[in-house]
Amino acid sequence: MRWKKTRRVYEIAPEEIFLDSSNLPEYEAGQFEGRVARPVATRSIFTVGVVFIIVVALFAYRAFNLQISRGSTYASISDNNTLKHSILFATRGVLYDRTGRELAWNEAQLSAATTTSSYALRKYSALPGLSHLIGFIQYPKSDAKGTWWREEYSGVSGLELSLNNLLLGQNGSTMMETDAHNHLQRENIVSPPVGGENIILSIDADVQSTLFSVLSKHARDMHFVGGAAVIMNVQTGEILALTSFPEYDHQAFTDGDTAAVRAASRNTDSPLLNRAVAGAYTPGSIVKPIFAAAALAEGIISPDKQILSTGQISIPNPYDPSRPSIFRDWTVHGPIDMRTAIAVSSDEYFYTVGGGYGGQAGLGINKLDQYAQKFGLGTTTGIGLVGEVPGVIPTPQWKAQVFGPADPWRIGDTYHTSIGQYGFQVTPIQAVRFVAAIANGGKLLVPQLIASSTPHYTQLGIPDADLQVVREGMRLGVTSNRSDAIEKFFNIAGIKIAGKTGTAQLGYRNESENSWAVGFWPADHPKYAYAVVLEKAPSGITSGAAPGLLPFFQWLVANHPEYTQ
Repeated sequence: MRWKKTRRVYEIAPEEIFLDSSNLPEYEAGQFEGRVARPVATRSIFTVGVVFIIVVALFAYRAFNLQISRGSTYASISDNNTLKHSILFATRGVLYDRTGRELAWNEAQLSAATTTSSYALRKYSALPGLSHLIGFIQYPKSDAKGTWWREEYSGVSGLELSLNNLLLGQNGSTMMETDAHNHLQRENIVSPPVGGENIILSIDADVQSTLFSVLSKHARDMHFVGGAAVIMNVQTGEILALTSFPEYDHQAFTDGDTAAVRAASRNTDSPLLNRAVAGAYTPGSIVKPIFAAAALAEGIISPDKQILSTGQISIPNPYDPSRPSIFRDWTVHGPIDMRTAIAVSSDEYFYTVGGGYGGQAGLGINKLDQYAQKFGLGTTTGIGLVGEVPGVIPTPQWKAQVFGPADPWRIGDTYHTSIGQYGFQVTPIQAVRFVAAIANGGKLLVPQLIASSTPHYTQLGIPDADLQVVREGMRLGVTSNRSDAIEKFFNIAGIKIAGKTGTAQLGYRNESENSWAVGFWPADHPKYAYAVVLEKAPSGITSGAAPGLLPFFQWLVANHPEYTQ
């Protein structure tokens, strides 16, 4: 028997013909017309179904476990346990001196109430003379409910303030779970704290502390109100010592000792004032080396030209010839050249080169102002300690602002400015800086308080040959056998010092005075400059800043020869 094949006829729609014909020339596999459709395999559908059932079963089991099997337990946790964030306080950076001695560090709190949210306590070296430089901090603070409204240590003064961003670090946090009885159930760190940067300072704490002790004792003995001292490396600008007295107890301020804070704040001797950077004083004769260098640089006098010192100069009074203006020297020096004038601190010589007299041209007030600015006076030094003041250079413009146009600038004002009197105001950090510029050949350095800092400076633009004359004059003041030489007592074994002193009268009747001593060592290859001021003692004292500094240099020779050679 034969089967007869049946032919099936399919009708083709015209639009399908046109569609295929338009697609064929640029056949694209991505279009449905260019692919053969295949049905989804039964095995694939079955696999997806099994996976779905497993996932649903897992969710169902977890829901059963949470809501039925352990529902009461979790309900109790939900009702009684709490979650809260807690601060992990960062460790504040440690401050070291250049020898590695700790000056400011941290100690953990040991009280019974100490928790993971406790901060470390800040501790300071007990050495005297460091408070103004190191400064103090405020601790983090919380309210009565334990909420922290100040979450970080806060530097308030000194390096604790100026270096705060480096010392601070970054706090971390934890998530803590406690029960209804406030018992800790579990704790997880959300973010760890990052400690602050440890910093090595340029100062030598032993040198600074001894400098403070020697000078503060001398100041008390001689009835000075206070004072300050700075020692700086003349090549790098690094500060070896920076101290001010009287000082306050920075540990008591950090600890919140109310009685100590109140006593320091009420003390009329201003123990909270960092006199090294914020105390501005009439400089007196310590600025004479600046104007000696200026006179040489301007070519108005040669270093060997002698000027006769008779003890005073007299300026005719055009309104009353019988009453000339007299400007006195502190003694009669006879004929003196520039080196000798610096060594004996002749006022008459510097009246002459400052304002001109007897045929000798003077710098004039504009040049005095210009060179004072060159040496960094009248502006801040860039040391970075908060509270630094710029000081004052007296000029006709300054006088007009202070005294008004009715009191114009006179030649006597120029004379007084040339010996560091009148309205001159200088800080100890400015003084040590300009002395360093004389010592190093004309580099005006930015003082540095961090060890191994890159030196930053500007050039004075004064020939080193002129500065050499000034250096020789300052050394002559120590080595000269003349009875009027000022610093002869600094001529000691083991250290070659070049120095200059200054005295400035204060009060309406000159009833008190400030005493200065500046200089550098070793004289033949300078490494360090110093500046010391003692503030406001009764006039006529016999022992000022320079004699008070002598025991320190003797100690330095005996205990730290590495700094003296």
